[in-house]
Amino acid sequence: MIPGADAYDVDIAFDPAEVERLLSVTPDDVDAAAEFSYCRNVFVPLTTACRYTCTYCTYYDPPGQAELMSPEEIRETCRRGADAGCTEALFTFGDDPDDRYTAVHEQLAEWGHETIHDYLREACEIALEAGLLPHANPGDQTREQMATVADLNASMGVMLETTADVQAHGGPRAKSPGQRLATIRTAGELGVPFTTGILVGIGEEWRDRAESLLAIRELDRRYGHVQEVIVQPVAENERWQDGSPDLSTMRRVTAMARAALPESVSVQVPPNLAPARELVDCGIDDLGGVSPVTVDHINPGYEWPALTELDAVADHAGVPLVERLPVYDRYATDEWLSERIRAALDRDDAHGRRFRSVLHRGENPAGRV
Repeated sequence: MIPGADAYDVDIAFDPAEVERLLSVTPDDVDAAAEFSYCRNVFVPLTTACRYTCTYCTYYDPPGQAELMSPEEIRETCRRGADAGCTEALFTFGDDPDDRYTAVHEQLAEWGHETIHDYLREACEIALEAGLLPHANPGDQTREQMATVADLNASMGVMLETTADVQAHGGPRAKSPGQRLATIRTAGELGVPFTTGILVGIGEEWRDRAESLLAIRELDRRYGHVQEVIVQPVAENERWQDGSPDLSTMRRVTAMARAALPESVSVQVPPNLAPARELVDCGIDDLGGVSPVTVDHINPGYEWPALTELDAVADHAGVPLVERLPVYDRYATDEWLSERIRAALDRDDAHGRRFRSVLHRGENPAGRV
């Protein structure tokens, strides 16, 4: 039973034969991709407040130290990103700040917002005005919270991390795998193209990894909304000194992800955290979002690779490297995109033309101009 599944009415069962199949997968059992993709983004950490205190995370700050970006800071960051040719504004914040973050809530109220999601909506508006497509990753969300911002996002995301009950999530404000899965389900119900993934090396077992991937696959089967799954190793930092998974582990779990998921779902490894060159034969087809403007605020000790390094990874694999938008091509249709996002793709300016050139790459698969 997935921890928290009953509390969030998550009904997912695992076929023992499928679990055993994945446990036996090796890189030799999967095909290498015909091309790699990546996205240029600008990282916008809306706030460092978080109700969780995961032992591997350096993103959150305790009450009294947590910051909240101002609208002016958001606007300037998005402007720099758009000027640098980025297409995505990646909004992150720690899961809904709890009552301990008094200063954050007071600041939100001063700026005329009742909740952090109300403020996220304003931030998405700023990004769209600047010529970027928002991709918000604000952790666990209720249906009401996600619906508040879904129409202003080209795609959204949350890392499942694991379906296991691990000590790294422990404490009085522990993450619930059932709640994470409920968030992914909510995105499917709302028709939001979605990114999720697993975190490798936080105390989960091999069976947990297989079950986590099967849970994601099951939700995608129901709603068809999962555009990519990230296979991310935990990285050592000032709060996490228990090591990172070795290369053999990453090769096996990446191949497991490719074998578990349908071909329509991309498998990504973050090139600043994972040995991408050593995983090109394990089924990956995406190198994630990289920023020429901002650091990886979740993993600030691990710099983004230069685009030349992504080219080198693709050259090593002998495949082309193509740029993508934060919404994958197959979701760039009237069925999946809101009117606001469609309008952004259609805008008659340099930003709109940039979106369309990346989306179509000389073709017109989505039937748009």
